[in-house]
Amino acid sequence: LAHARDASTEGLAAAVAAAEAADVVIAALGENADLSGECRSRAFLGLPGAQLDLLERLAATGKPLVVVVFAGRPLLLGPVLERASAVLYAWQPGTLGGPAIVDLLFGDEAPSGRLPVTFPRAVGQIPIYHSHRSTGRPPRETFRGIPPGTPLDPVGYETSYLDLDVSPELPFGFGLSYTTFGYSDLRLSPPRAPAGASIEVGVTITNQGGVAADEVVQIYVRDLVASVTRPVRELKAFRRVHLAPGEARRVTVALGPRAFALAGPDGRWVVEPGAFRVFVGGDSAATLAAELELT
Repeated sequence: LAHARDASTEGLAAAVAAAEAADVVIAALGENADLSGECRSRAFLGLPGAQLDLLERLAATGKPLVVVVFAGRPLLLGPVLERASAVLYAWQPGTLGGPAIVDLLFGDEAPSGRLPVTFPRAVGQIPIYHSHRSTGRPPRETFRGIPPGTPLDPVGYETSYLDLDVSPELPFGFGLSYTTFGYSDLRLSPPRAPAGASIEVGVTITNQGGVAADEVVQIYVRDLVASVTRPVRELKAFRRVHLAPGEARRVTVALGPRAFALAGPDGRWVVEPGAFRVFVGGDSAATLAAELELT
C-alpha cells in the first residue's frame, strides 16, 4: 500500500501471490508518520485503510506471518494478534530503526522492549491504565454478560462490560522475547517495619529458554488501606537483567520511604502505617506478590 490510509485494494492480489511463494511473510502495517503528533487525533484505532483486508488475505495463505507495526499510539491489536505468528511493535522509529528491526527479526538481538502504555481491546475502554483507583465493586476479569439479579437484588453488579473482557489487550510493561523468564522466591526484608523505613525486595529470575536475553524486572506496590484513595498498583522500580540460557540470578531492589508515601488531604507527603502488597513480575499484571506491614 502506498499510504496507510489508502482504502484501495489494488495491489493486494500481487501481495498475496508474493506471500504464497515465500517461506515466511513479513508484513509492515500500521500508521504513516504523518498520523502522529499535534492535532493528529484518531477516533478509530484499528488498522487504517485496506490493511485489515490485506492482513486477512496474507493470513489465509497459511504461511508463517510476522507483522511489524509502525504507529505513534496504541492501536487495537486484536485482529493482528489473532492472525500473526509474531508481532513486533516498532512505534515510529528513527533513522536507525530499519537496521534495528532487521537485527530483531533475524535473531541477532533478542527483543527487550516493554510497553510504556496499556493497550485497550476496544476504544470504549479508553482511558485505560494500570494505576487506576480502586472501586467498591471490582470486576471479575473472566466475567462477560448481563449480570444476574435486579436493582432490588443486585447480585453480580460489578465495574465491568456486558460485551467485552474488562482486562486490557496488553498490559503496561508487557513485552516478549525469544525466551521466557520465571520468577520465584519473592521475599521482603523485613516484612514488618516502621513507617518510613526502607524495604529490600528480593526475587530469583530464571532464563527458562535457550537464548540469552534481557528481562525487565518490575516492582509494583499497592497501599491496601489509606486516608485517601490509592491506585490498585503503582510502578515503583524496575531493573534490566541480562541472563544466559538457563541462568538464574537473585535480584534485590531497595524501596525507600517515598515508594510507600502518599499526598495526604493537606497536600503533604506522608507514609501511613498499614498493610501494603508488593507485586514483582514482567508487567503490570504480575501475580507474584508478598505482604508488607508498616507500623
